[in-house]
Amino acid sequence: MNRPGPLRGSNGVAFGPDGRLYVAQFVAGRISALDLDSGDVEHVVDERGPVQAPDDLAFGADGSMYITDLTPGRVWRRDHAGTVTLVSDDVAVPNGIACVGDRLFVNEMCAGGRLLELAADGGQTVLAEDLMLGNAMQLGPDGMLYYPHMLTGEVHRVSPDGGGPEVVATGVDAPVAVRFDRAGTLTVLSRGVEGIVTRFESSAGGRRRVTPGDLSGMDNAAFDAENRMFVSRFAAGGIAELAPDGRAREIATPGLAGPYGVAVHFSGTVFAADNYQLAGLEGGRADTRELLLLTHGVAAATEGGGLHLTSQFGTVRTYDPEARSVITHAEGLARPTGIAELPDGGLVVAETGAGRVVKVDPADAVTTAGGVSDVVVLADGLAEPVDVAIGTHGSCYVTDEHAGTVGLITETGVEIVVDGLDAPHGVTVADGVVFVVEAGRRRVVAVDPDVGEPVVVADELPLAFPAGRGRTQPALFSHGLPGVAVPFAGIDAGPDGTLYVAAGGEGTVLCLTACATGE
Repeated sequence: MNRPGPLRGSNGVAFGPDGRLYVAQFVAGRISALDLDSGDVEHVVDERGPVQAPDDLAFGADGSMYITDLTPGRVWRRDHAGTVTLVSDDVAVPNGIACVGDRLFVNEMCAGGRLLELAADGGQTVLAEDLMLGNAMQLGPDGMLYYPHMLTGEVHRVSPDGGGPEVVATGVDAPVAVRFDRAGTLTVLSRGVEGIVTRFESSAGGRRRVTPGDLSGMDNAAFDAENRMFVSRFAAGGIAELAPDGRAREIATPGLAGPYGVAVHFSGTVFAADNYQLAGLEGGRADTRELLLLTHGVAAATEGGGLHLTSQFGTVRTYDPEARSVITHAEGLARPTGIAELPDGGLVVAETGAGRVVKVDPADAVTTAGGVSDVVVLADGLAEPVDVAIGTHGSCYVTDEHAGTVGLITETGVEIVVDGLDAPHGVTVADGVVFVVEAGRRRVVAVDPDVGEPVVVADELPLAFPAGRGRTQPALFSHGLPGVAVPFAGIDAGPDGTLYVAAGGEGTVLCLTACATGE
């Protein structure tokens, strides 16, 4: 349905000694080097290595690459030979990073975070405290470290040699990265649906905002030797050159970071839940429809044209593509993943982190914050439920990745329909046949519920590694925010029986159509 993007999300960026632009990809778990002239991409840090969730990077005076590994709370050094060694595992949510000569500085992306200098032996010196979500920072021409407070819309600075921090700017839209161009102009990127770049063009406090048309969800920026500005996008990925007047030119095309759940909308558009965004797939590409953070499950509503969504923040919501509005139905769930709509309008959710399947009434919007919303438990005691699907007469099927089963939820429990599967993920029902994404064997199988024997529909698919076979990150890290996305290969069937599968191994949604076999 779309071309694989060369970068699976793009976060921290920095020019290396070889002149290439190095890009950290948090969701994909890798770092790539981009040749701006040819567009060639080389993956220099693999997702199955020790670095799990790279968010930002910087180069030291000797050319070594330093990496913040956000969710496990680690900082790494990669030398010229490609050897990766641990600098520190004692930083909470490390994000922004800067090298000043032989010195290394890191800040923390959490409320009440710190800005630290890290010694080669792992020792720490605290330069600033009470950061409200630190992020990309840089040494200014005045010898001070400049960094954002994302939650408060401020830019601060502090001397690397000590002394209290001071506020440089307020009223900045969700600042995510602080950068200086080659002329020394302070440039701040804002994250959000509307990409905003703010340039502080005089010491008297003058500022100029530039709003690029199609660069939502910006994350970081780097200036080359000719003072050209290149920006990354955490949601859609890719790299774009941004001219001073706001015109953007794609260098590495955007794409999908996952994808995870997929759903066929009544309009015919296929939607993908893609961790940071809800994307629509049309015309051979995936386009951001909305920034909806940590969205993994998606199902089309039978009435009203909405899309039901689950988020790793623990929410169940419905999104209206026309009004661009979101209604929250439940919150406080433990890593909800797959979602489906019952004939009575109720929503069935695979609550992966709690080992159960629950029903949520969409007529009840959440009115109080905190705690777990009222839900009806349909099945409990499952090992690792991943997805749900509604069959004939409202029957409900659930996949269990750890148990390797597809089960039918009954009034007395879960009746096993098929077992012996290797990491079953997405499930959908079409014409009474249950279709399952068997992620461990990278294939889709069809199961007749009355027979229970899986038949291979398509194999050798570019699916993501199941949990535990690639990156091994917890669902939550120490500050309660969701960690690295757990792979989820979703599936849905169109009205003509066409199957749509999330191919997270390459960042595409696959369209599987029936083949005429003859006799």
